[in-house]
Formats: sequence, C-alpha cells, structure tokens
Amino acid sequence: MFFIDPSSHDIGRSSSSGAAAFTPSVRRGVAIEADDFHLSPTASSQRFSFHLLRGGTPLEEGYWQLRSAIFCQEQHLFEATDRDDKDVHAYAIAALDHSAISGSGVVGVVRILEERPRLWYGGRLGVHGDHRRHNQIGKGLIWKAVTTAHGWGCDRFLATVQLQNVRFFQRLHWASIEALEIRGLPHHLMEADLSYYQPAFERRPLPVPPAAVA
Repeated sequence: MFFIDPSSHDIGRSSSSGAAAFTPSVRRGVAIEADDFHLSPTASSQRFSFHLLRGGTPLEEGYWQLRSAIFCQEQHLFEATDRDDKDVHAYAIAALDHSAISGSGVVGVVRILEERPRLWYGGRLGVHGDHRRHNQIGKGLIWKAVTTAHGWGCDRFLATVQLQNVRFFQRLHWASIEALEIRGLPHHLMEADLSYYQPAFERRPLPVPPAAVA
C-alpha cells in the first residue's frame, strides 16, 4: 500500500537507537481490527512497533533506503531519489520489525508535514514488499501518523491515496474529497476523521536550525 503527497505532481521527473527510547503506538504482531485503534498510544506488543524518528538515529538509514526501494526502484515514481525540500520540515515515521535478524528492521515508512498551521499531510507511505501480507503495518503507520499530528494540534489531516487503496483508507475512517490524476494514475485526495484518531502524547521535536540541515 502506498500514498504520495498532494505536492508530488512532478513525480517521474529528474529532480534512539535503544529500544527504551522508542514510544510504540500500536501492538506488534497482533492482527489489528477497528477496536484495536482505540488502544493507548503507549501500548506495545512483541513484533512490530511504530516510531517517530529523531535525526541521527541508526533507523534513519533504513528509513531512507526503504523509501528509495519502494518509490524509485519498485514503482519508478521518481528517478534518482524521492527526497525533496519538504523532507527538511517533515517528520519521519518508521515501522520496526523486532524479529528481523539482519538489516535495520525498518519494514514501513511514512512522513507527516504541517503545510500550514494546523493543516497536516501524510506522504511517502509504503511497506516493504516482504511484509505486505501483514496488514497491521500499514494500519499502524497510518495510526501513528494521524494520532501524532493530532496530538500536535492538527485540525485536518489529508493524503493523496492511490485508487487501489481508497477502500482500505475508507475502512480506517478516511473520506474521499476529490478524485485526482497524477502522472496519468488515478488518486483520491482523502481526509482522516480526527474524532476517530485519538491524539497521541508524544512531544513534538524542536525544529532543526537551517544551518544544521544537510
């Protein structure tokens, strides 16, 4: 499952390491149904967890590698890189598989961005190809993304969703606003029902000074 950002109309053109520091938001390794989304943001389980990444953590490399694998190498939506200037201000979220015996363990990615005060967008949502049978990864990423932004004062949370995933989002309390075509592919601009997504209590990281941005 994937979605890209409403700003991605130019796709295809050139263009804390310790587990104790994590704040899991959805139970790992348990099939997630509607009722599970009302869990406390601090609930956790044994296999998958969902984390807001801080700069410089070991998981960051896995986050970027998986984004590139999905959106450049697999879907060919971008050429050399899927990174853009929005990544400077966006917050990265990763799904972690604690049963992984090699690699970073990052099996899902999404980013959230406050486009203007209290209006947030989700983008670059993707799940590793070997883990797409685990529906809870996509659901957990969406839950973590929306509840995190909601806890930071979000009034509206939007995303551009590929047509084949619209029904999936509707089951997760999203509504379609309008149909769009991006690079010849059908999408829907969709909005999350914030009354369903409980605000999380994770502290919002301080902005990175411009001089510190690579």
